[in-house]
Amino acid sequence: MAAFPLPSCDTIVVLAPHTRAGATILAKNSDRSPYECQPLAQAPHRVHRDGATVHCQYLEIPQVAETAAVIGSRPFWLWGFEQGLNEYGVAIGNEAVLTRETLPSTGLLGMDLVRLGLERSKTAREATEIIGGLIERYGQGGSAQYDVDFRYCGSFIIADHVDAYVLESSGRQWIVRRVEERACISNRLTIDSGSLGSADVESYARARGWCEGESSFDFAAAYSSRNPGKDKSDPLTARGRLARSRELVSRNGRRTIREMLAILRD
Repeated sequence: MAAFPLPSCDTIVVLAPHTRAGATILAKNSDRSPYECQPLAQAPHRVHRDGATVHCQYLEIPQVAETAAVIGSRPFWLWGFEQGLNEYGVAIGNEAVLTRETLPSTGLLGMDLVRLGLERSKTAREATEIIGGLIERYGQGGSAQYDVDFRYCGSFIIADHVDAYVLESSGRQWIVRRVEERACISNRLTIDSGSLGSADVESYARARGWCEGESSFDFAAAYSSRNPGKDKSDPLTARGRLARSRELVSRNGRRTIREMLAILRD
C-alpha cells in the first residue's frame, strides 16, 4: 500500500544567538491544497489619509496613519498572508488551532492578523500587542478555507532580529509566551501561562466552566477543543509533528538555514 505524507502546517523560530549565521530564522510549512496557490505578494510603505479604512477578508476596519512595506505568502483568494516579513525585519507565521469557541461567519482571519501585524509594527513586541488588540476588538471568524466553510482561530510566532513571541488565541481571548532560545508551534494550543494576554482570559474561561475547580489557570487546557485536558485533544493531528520539530530544532549545535529546510521537509 502506498504511503502518503501527512500534511505539515508547522512554524519554527530560532533566535540569532543559536544560529550559525547569528541571525534569527523563522521557518514555516503551509498545508493548503496544491490547487490553492500562494503567490508572493508585496505592498509598499504607505501613508494614509485621515479616516481611511482597510478591507480585510470579511471586515472593514479603520486604517492606521502609516503602514510598512511587506512581502508575504498570500493564498490567492485571501487578503492576508500565511507568513510574511516587513521592512523592519518583523516576521510572522500563522497556524490554525481549534478551540471551544464557536466562531461567527464574520471576523478577522489568522491571515488578516499576520498582514495587519506586519503592516503596523516595527518590532516583534509591537506586532504581538497589535495582533492581540485586534483579536480583542474585532474577534475571529469566517471561513479560512477556499472550498469549504472551515473556521478556526490563530496561533502565531512573531519574531524580529532580537526577540520572538508565541501568541495563541481563542475567539477574542489571547495569551503570549516570550521565546527564550527557540520555539515550535503546530495546529494545537501549547501555552499554559503567559507573560501577556487579554485582561479576562482566565475569568472568561472560568465563567464557562472550562477550568476545573480552584486549579491554577492553564490556557491550553481550558480553551482546547472538546477538552478537559490539553494532552487529550489533538483534532488536527499536530502532536506528533510538534514533538518531532521540537526534537530536531533542539539538537546540539547552532541551526543553519539548510537544517531548517530539512526540518520542514522531515
